[in-house]
Amino acid sequence: MLKLSYRYDQTSVRLLVDGLPDLSAGQTDDVIGIILSWRLQLVAAPEVKGEREHLEALVICVLSYARYCLSGIRTPFGGSSSPVRIYPDGEKHRLDIYNNINNIGVNPSSLILDDAELADLVRCLDNLRLDSRILVCWSPPPCLPLHRHELDERVPVLHRFAAPLTGIGGFILTAGIALLFPIPPTLTEAQPNTVVPNTVVKAVNGHIGSGKYPSNSN
Repeated sequence: MLKLSYRYDQTSVRLLVDGLPDLSAGQTDDVIGIILSWRLQLVAAPEVKGEREHLEALVICVLSYARYCLSGIRTPFGGSSSPVRIYPDGEKHRLDIYNNINNIGVNPSSLILDDAELADLVRCLDNLRLDSRILVCWSPPPCLPLHRHELDERVPVLHRFAAPLTGIGGFILTAGIALLFPIPPTLTEAQPNTVVPNTVVKAVNGHIGSGKYPSNSN
């Protein structure tokens, strides 16, 4: 059985993956189901290589790190149990790959990436995991925006509450200024003329016509 090799190229990054088809799963001869090794090459940097465990960790750590970087959050990914770790290094990014999985933390192979190289590496890893010729179960991070509480962590508390406090202060100031102005007096509406009922008018007219006037009953 011949070993298969697939290559993924970007401007500054090249990723090469070697493997074999998994015949027990009924895969064809042009499909890699068993990853034997991989190599990562950057311009003016030493070649980095590893096994399947390294490649799986590389996909998870780098794509997760890039997802946070897109939202302006630079946080490390890859802990003490991971063979791959990526974290900020000044204005650039440092990628550590530990060759000995059983002795993580000793003598890693390190690469310093700028933003363009990180973007090229992300494209290579995306092309790898979306390639129909590589039938491997990856566990990439979800392609979803970050949650609100994750974004709030990058904003200082003072800046986070500056807008509502400014609004409340402006309202109080406006209300205080309004209280300094005197309230204009209200005008009392003139009472309308009292309308005499028609029955009273007729009675009075009748007495006048007869020459009689109503007398006091007292």
